[in-house]
Amino acid sequence: MKINWTQAIALALFYCCFTTAIADPGHAGRAVRDYQPSQIDETETFRFNRWLDSQFEIFLDFSPLAKTRLGIKTDYGVLDDNSIEMEDRYVAWRLHSATGMQQLFNRAELTAEGKRSFDLWIRLSDEGQKNIRFRLHRYIFGRRGPHTNLPNSLINYHSVASLSDMQAYISRLRQSGRYLMQALSKAKLAASKGIRAPYFDYQIALSQINRVTQGSPFTASGESPIWQDIVSKTKSLTAAGEISAGQEKVLLEQARIAIRASMLPAYLSIRDWLEADLQYVSKQAQGASALPEGKQYYLYALERMTTLPLQPVEVHELGLAEVARIQKEMSGIMTQVGFDGRLPEFFEFLRDDDQFYFDNSEKGRQGYLSLARDYLRLMKARLPAYFGILPKGPLEVRRVEAFREQPGAAAHYMRGTTDGSRPGVFYVHLADMRAASKYRLEDLAYHEGLPGHHLQIAIQQELDNLPRFRAYHGYTAFSEGWGLYAEKLAKDMGFYQDPYADFGRLSGEIWRAIRLVVDTGIHAFGWSEAQAIEYAMANSPRPEKAVKSEVRRYFNMPAQATAYKIGMLKIQSLRQLAESKLADEFDISAFHDVILGSGPLPLPLLEDKVIEWLDQKHH
Repeated sequence: MKINWTQAIALALFYCCFTTAIADPGHAGRAVRDYQPSQIDETETFRFNRWLDSQFEIFLDFSPLAKTRLGIKTDYGVLDDNSIEMEDRYVAWRLHSATGMQQLFNRAELTAEGKRSFDLWIRLSDEGQKNIRFRLHRYIFGRRGPHTNLPNSLINYHSVASLSDMQAYISRLRQSGRYLMQALSKAKLAASKGIRAPYFDYQIALSQINRVTQGSPFTASGESPIWQDIVSKTKSLTAAGEISAGQEKVLLEQARIAIRASMLPAYLSIRDWLEADLQYVSKQAQGASALPEGKQYYLYALERMTTLPLQPVEVHELGLAEVARIQKEMSGIMTQVGFDGRLPEFFEFLRDDDQFYFDNSEKGRQGYLSLARDYLRLMKARLPAYFGILPKGPLEVRRVEAFREQPGAAAHYMRGTTDGSRPGVFYVHLADMRAASKYRLEDLAYHEGLPGHHLQIAIQQELDNLPRFRAYHGYTAFSEGWGLYAEKLAKDMGFYQDPYADFGRLSGEIWRAIRLVVDTGIHAFGWSEAQAIEYAMANSPRPEKAVKSEVRRYFNMPAQATAYKIGMLKIQSLRQLAESKLADEFDISAFHDVILGSGPLPLPLLEDKVIEWLDQKHH
């Protein structure tokens, strides 16, 4: 995934989201003032958790859109403040809150889980301080950004069940110009400092903007995706008797005016700037090291994504070693299926043979979605033997909406709501069915759905013994490491009976090893786009379009691609440690509950937790 995460959530889900924020100016002074212990016999950790929950409420005020994603309808008609000034206020509040916590509570008096919460709250403040130096380095417009995030949020997360809900939707449309123009201001500021996205990010953003704004009320013919959503949600209110036909007509006209007056001019301004600024962008994509303070930025990004103080050279060498190891396993399966040739020739066979692809038609797309659902249904039935904690939230498989779909782009997971009113969604890009192979689908379903992202994130949201912030914050190395670990776990559980599907699992794992090589190659060692594509094509069976899309993603998101394999290897090493120490007493279900039972953790804290658990088992 990508999660958005995420992303997934990707998504850490919340830090990127909440550094563009809205809050009342008084929030910075509320960090310690609001807390008053109500009962003298409350335990320190219980009181601490209550205080953290009060802080989490302030935290959520920084992003009304994030509240909406969580199913919370306060500030429902407000869009985030997307300005640099609000980022500064957010970081100042974080520091004030962490300082207040240290004044109010003694870490030594907390339970083990309370100590983890204490350390995580400080870590979030420290991350905010570190981010200030490099906040302009994150590219704003490209394969993801406010130009698609905003319509995606309104279409997929802003539910409408009443007149006031639709009025809130229209209120957000009226603020959309301000929201988008704040993002454009940051992109211009970054460009003035020599920080520009690669040329293909400009092209992707322009293509997405054209798709978002194609059709009424942006253009004369057809209906835009957001207008289709507005009409559908408004008519559903009329059908439910919530509004009259006359009110429906008024609401639709108000929405039309808001889009034409606010959203459209902002999109046109962004489009015009991207087209004009493209002349300053090199036709040869360059990695992070080419940016101002680029080497320092990549080291920062690498630690932020992996939660470990790694050097690019050690990540690169680890990737090379893992590629070689996995290719040996691949050769074994190639022999098993009776292919006569070398591994690169087998890769070409998998890329080209029609048996591995659905037809590039609506029937083929439905076949792909149906097969994914079948895999997940069978997996769900086997989960209780491997997990004590199981998720309650529902899961759906969907094709990505047309306005943000990209041929060959990676599948991703979007979390649902805690109450199950909105399911978690495993999204797939099906614009080009030759970039979506059958033999990879089983592995992909386990990564994005069960026992991967959906299981981990739904469990995280449903934990009721932790302060709320831990149910929603994430670490890429943990979540993506778990997703990749889940792919291999599925084999332990008896899946991948078809050897081609098992090869698909290995192709997924080797791709994450390739990412270690390619990401460091691009951002630390000056690899060109062509070099990265050549290495990836030579060492994996991925279709060429998917490879190109993925490599461009790595240019766009330095170090994010390294988190998967680093996280997987850490979880696997912790399992090996537990198996060796506990021997016949090792319980895979209990181990998984230890890994998932505290929500996402930075890898050093996860290791500490497992060691604590093992020490308790020995005593």
